[in-house]
Amino acid sequence: MILNLFSSRPDHLLGDARELKRVLSELPPSNSFKVVDEVYGWFESLQPASDFRVDHLFDVVRQLDEAAQPAIRRLSRDYLHSPRLSKSEERRLWSMCYNYWGEVASLYARCVDRVNQNPKDKSSEALRASLPLAASRLLAARATQLKWVEYRYGPIGEDLWRGIGKPYLEAESAGYAHKPVQLYPGHPGSTSVAQQYLKTLVLFSTSMDSLMPLEIELADRLVAHFLPGFVFSNDCLPDSVYWVDAAAGSPPVRLARQPGQLLPTLRFISSGSAPQALNELIHRVERGEVPKDVNLGGEYLAKVLLPVLRHLALYWAPAPPQREHPRHAVKTRIAVLQGFDDCFTVFAGDVARLGKERTAESWVVENVSLGGFGAGMDDLGGEWPKIGALLCMQPEGGENWVLGVVRRYNMDSDAHASVGIQALSKRAQSVELRPRATGFSATGAIPGIWLREGGAAGEVRMVLPSTVFDVREKLEFVYDGRRYLLSPVELEEAGSNFEIGRYREQVMD
Repeated sequence: MILNLFSSRPDHLLGDARELKRVLSELPPSNSFKVVDEVYGWFESLQPASDFRVDHLFDVVRQLDEAAQPAIRRLSRDYLHSPRLSKSEERRLWSMCYNYWGEVASLYARCVDRVNQNPKDKSSEALRASLPLAASRLLAARATQLKWVEYRYGPIGEDLWRGIGKPYLEAESAGYAHKPVQLYPGHPGSTSVAQQYLKTLVLFSTSMDSLMPLEIELADRLVAHFLPGFVFSNDCLPDSVYWVDAAAGSPPVRLARQPGQLLPTLRFISSGSAPQALNELIHRVERGEVPKDVNLGGEYLAKVLLPVLRHLALYWAPAPPQREHPRHAVKTRIAVLQGFDDCFTVFAGDVARLGKERTAESWVVENVSLGGFGAGMDDLGGEWPKIGALLCMQPEGGENWVLGVVRRYNMDSDAHASVGIQALSKRAQSVELRPRATGFSATGAIPGIWLREGGAAGEVRMVLPSTVFDVREKLEFVYDGRRYLLSPVELEEAGSNFEIGRYREQVMD
């Protein structure tokens, strides 16, 4: 006890370099969840530790964080790519990854704050050269937290936005915001505090609530790829598209809404050369070419990548996307069924739908337009709809069912969410399709939902189960005594468990 009064070593196990080395060496390489969980536990234990020199604390946090990176990346891939995660497993993975990034961000913030509060302290002076790295990792961790919130379409609070804006402004004031660093060992290229801040602003200005989680991850990587083309300025330039008050704890805003007053903490974003470079990539991917120099974290088909690229192009354009139809506020309930199978059953006829109607959920329509409507959902204990989910809906007191697809999803709280739905058809009809063989139709029926309005002259739009559309295969069906031959034109859309194909229509008799 007396020796502790004269010892400079913290009263914490990780204050001993040999113990830290042992802890790192004993992390189980074959169990990613356990690695992240153990490192997270060590982070928690460091929170109340007050006797570390700040440079020593940063070094301990840095080593633990670096040791956990391969495992946290694997958990992220499991979350995004595992098609059949149970709800409990999905929550378990989400909570671990979200909490990890929050805990490590808090420790990096503590290191940066201690240097700012005691700049003349010897340990602060020892850490000063590493401040660009500490602040860059802090912003990257906070941005990753925001991304995990977006994976579940949750609300992002002021504290998270302030947690990104504050260290950026401090780095600007101290003169190291643009100093290049390598974010993690083996990480390609270099970054800086300013680049991490700009990357976060660009990503979250592009309406993540209309993308699926994997698409959000792809958008994040594409933003990083095109980031050098953007212009980040203290002044409003003629081509500025977004602005943000870095001190206000708020997200970036389109310049369609001007800042209330000019403040020194305002920053402006111009798309610069990014839209042109993005359009060039879109043309290459449309030809089936996915360039190797774009780091997407894996290999993806063009049909997976193209919707994300086109989404970014829409939000990086100088003119903001306009609503096609005005909204009108309403309050009415709708019965909702989800998924291709239930929708096919509903549009197959009165007898088929009787059993399904009793299992429908009840949502509240909050606004409507010619192209669709917004609805509210309460009691989110069950399965919540995903972006691209196929729905069939019936207004309260009505008899007609409407086919639609979820385009936006926002969790306003743990108990309420808002959904944006595009109406596909008010006169959908389920049919049995058969692949056309030479001369006569082949056996084996394929379920399809015929969208009987909204198509071009001489064409038919058909909703099909996933992976059914084939540009080489003609289909036929019989309806109301007439036989229809469908020649494929193109795959119009691929949703979560369905796709929409366009076909040229020929009435045979």
